Amino acid sequence: MLDIKRVLMSAKSHKRGDVRPLETPWGATLDPDRVLPEYPRPTMVRPAYTMLNGYWEFAIRPIPEEYRHAQALSTGRVLNMLAAAPEPERYDGRILVPFSPEAPASGVGRLLQPDELLWYTRTVDIPDLDELERLIVHLGAVDWACSLMVDGRPAATHVGGYLPFDADITDFARGRRSLRLALCIYDPSDAGVQPRGKQRLDAGGIWYTPQSGIWQSAWYEVVPAVHVESLALNGAADGTLRIEGALADPHGLLREGDSIDVVVRDHEGRDVATARLPIAGRRVRDAIDVAHPHPWSPDDPYLYDVDVAVCARGLLGRQDALSSYCAFRTAEVKRDESGAARFFLNGSPVFIKGVLDQGYWPEGLMTAPSDEALVHDILAMKQAGFNMLRKHIKIECARWYYHCDRLGMLVWQDAVSGGGAYSPWHTSRKPTLVKASWDRFRDDTPRHRAALSSGSADYRREWLETTRDMILQLAGHPSIVTWVLFNEGWGQFDAREMSERIHELDPTRPIDATSGWYDQRCGDYLSQHNYFRPLTVDCDRRVPVGYAQERGNRAFVISEFGGWTQAIPGHTVSPYSYGYGNFPTLDAWRDAVRHTLDEAASLEALGLAGYVYTQLSDVEEELNGLLTYDRRVNKLD
Repeated sequence: MLDIKRVLMSAKSHKRGDVRPLETPWGATLDPDRVLPEYPRPTMVRPAYTMLNGYWEFAIRPIPEEYRHAQALSTGRVLNMLAAAPEPERYDGRILVPFSPEAPASGVGRLLQPDELLWYTRTVDIPDLDELERLIVHLGAVDWACSLMVDGRPAATHVGGYLPFDADITDFARGRRSLRLALCIYDPSDAGVQPRGKQRLDAGGIWYTPQSGIWQSAWYEVVPAVHVESLALNGAADGTLRIEGALADPHGLLREGDSIDVVVRDHEGRDVATARLPIAGRRVRDAIDVAHPHPWSPDDPYLYDVDVAVCARGLLGRQDALSSYCAFRTAEVKRDESGAARFFLNGSPVFIKGVLDQGYWPEGLMTAPSDEALVHDILAMKQAGFNMLRKHIKIECARWYYHCDRLGMLVWQDAVSGGGAYSPWHTSRKPTLVKASWDRFRDDTPRHRAALSSGSADYRREWLETTRDMILQLAGHPSIVTWVLFNEGWGQFDAREMSERIHELDPTRPIDATSGWYDQRCGDYLSQHNYFRPLTVDCDRRVPVGYAQERGNRAFVISEFGGWTQAIPGHTVSPYSYGYGNFPTLDAWRDAVRHTLDEAASLEALGLAGYVYTQLSDVEEELNGLLTYDRRVNKLD
C-alpha cells in the first residue's frame, strides 16, 4: 500500500533562501598553507612531488559575445570558446584551491553562471630539468571544460568534471625557474547536458549547490621521459593478479624487449611474487600468480605492497619507479544453495548492508576539508554495522577509495548522471504512484530517451566516455564490487547495451544497470527504490537478457529506502528540510531508523540480497542523514 501522506509531504516545494554557515571540525582548523597535503594518488605513488593546493588568483568574466545566446554549446564549440577567450588583465582576488568558488572554504562564495568563464592563475617555482625528464601537472578534477595555458600559451585542454586531468608542460619549462599557469573554465551546470550529478543552479530538496572549477587536488611531478601513465592491479581470490598499465614515451626511447619489473610483498615484507613483464606498444597487459593469497574482505582488508619499475634500455638516466598495492578478492552474483541469487565475495554469500553516500561537506561541497574527514565517515558507518557505501552520482577523490580499501568498506560506485532538464513526471511522480511502470518503459527509443532527458547525442557520448574512464581509473580498488549505471531514470538510455559494454570492459564486477526503476532486464541486480511502500522482496521472475541470461536470474536489492528525517538544532544550513517522517524526539527517530533497518535485514531469509539506507549524512536541505551535515553529531549514538 502506497503511503500517500508521506508522498504528499515529500512533494512540497519552496524557493531556497540564504544558507547558514556550517563547519565540520576539520573545516574549522583548515590551514591554507597545508590544504590536503597528502599524495593524491595512492595507487601510483612517487616519492618526489610538489603540491599546488593553496591560494591562486581567480577571475570571473562573461563568455565571448558570440556564444552568449546559444542554448547548449557542443563540446567542440566550448573548446573553441575557451581558446578564443582573452585572459583577464586583472584578477578579482584569491581562491583557496582545491575548493570551488561556490564552496565557502574557497573564500569566494560566488556561483558561476552558465554565461560566465572562471579563470585561475598561479606562478609556480620549478626545478631544473635534464633532457630526459618531464614535468607533469596533475589536476584531480576540474568541472567542466578547461583550457590550460603556460606563460600565456595554450598547453592542453580537458573535458569532463569528475576525472583527472594531466598535462605534460615540459616544453614550456626548459631553462626556466618558474612558470605562470592559467586555467580558463566553462561549466554550465544543469543548463548544459554534460554529466553533473546532483548539482543544480536552482538548488533545493534533493538537488545541491552546483560547483565549478578545480575541486580536487593539484600537484606536479618530475618524471623520467619513459614513465608509467596509468596502472591497475586487479587481484582475484585464486591468486591471479591482472596488471594493466600505460606508459608515456615522448622521445621514442622504448625498444623491443623493454619491460616493467613487478614485486609483490606481504605485510612482513616478504616477496610473494616477482615478474618482468614485456612492454608492447607502450602498454602492459599481463597476469602473475601469487600462491596461497590472503583474501581481502571487509572483516580482513589485507593489502599487499607492490613495487613497479620501468626497465627501458634507451633511457640512460633514472628509471621510473613507483609504489602501489593490491588485494585478492572475487566479487560476483550467483545462486546460493537454495537457488536465490546473492552477492558473493570470495565464494561466500555476503548480505549487503549499505548506506547512500553523497560525499558532500558544508565548507567544501564535493571537496572534503581533510583526509581525516574522509576516514571519519567510513569508520562511522563501519562502526554502525554497515559493510557497504554506495557512492552516489559522484566520482570521489582517489584517497577515499584507498581508505575504503585499507579499512574494509565495500563500495558500489555510481556513474555520473546528466542530460537535459529532468521531467518530474517520468523520474519521480509516475514511478512513485504507479509501481507497474517500473519494468514497462523502454529506454532505447528516441521518444523515451527524450522523456528521460537523454536525447542529446553529445550527452550519451560523454556519459559513455566518462563511465568508461571511471572504470579504467578505479579498476585497481578491491573495495569497489559493483558498478551502478543509471539512477531513477536520470539521463537513462540504452541500459541493455551499456550493461554489455561495461561488462565487456570489466567482467570482474557485477553491474546494477538501473537503480530505482525502469528496469530493462539487464545487469546482475533487480534494483528498486522503496520510500513509500511496505518493504517486500520482488523476486526477479523475468528472464534476464545479455550476459546475465546464462545464470537465469538476478539478485534482488532495495538500493534506496528509509530516508527518515531528523533536524538537530544548530547543525543545519537551511530552515527547510527534505526527507520522510515527522518525529517528535530524537529517540523516536532512532527507533524508526533501527526498526526500518531490522525490517530490511529480516527480508534476507525471503531472498533479499542487500539494501542501501538513505543516507550517511545530512546534505543542505536533506536532513535524513545518520550524521549531521557538519559531522559533529552522530544521530544514532
